[in-house]
Amino acid sequence: MILNSDSQKPEIEYPCEWSYKVIGENVNEMIAVIEKAADGMKYDLQASNISKKGKYKSLNLKVYVEDETARNLVYGILIKSEHIKIVF
Repeated sequence: MILNSDSQKPEIEYPCEWSYKVIGENVNEMIAVIEKAADGMKYDLQASNISKKGKYKSLNLKVYVEDETARNLVYGILIKSEHIKIVF
């Protein structure tokens, strides 16, 4: 990823591996959404953190994306799910 000096928008070289932090309450439901979002793509999913009270869990998702459209599609599916609270 390289910053464009004109607009400060990063220039991303595709294909590439893109990382997402996915946070929600039910890991099994989160995994089902992630599998749908990354369908047909190479990806890696790892458990990350649990909130102090144990209500929220986070997962680290790395997806090999071919282009910006694929990257945005994965993000869109994740963020629109009722089972996922935060994606970054």
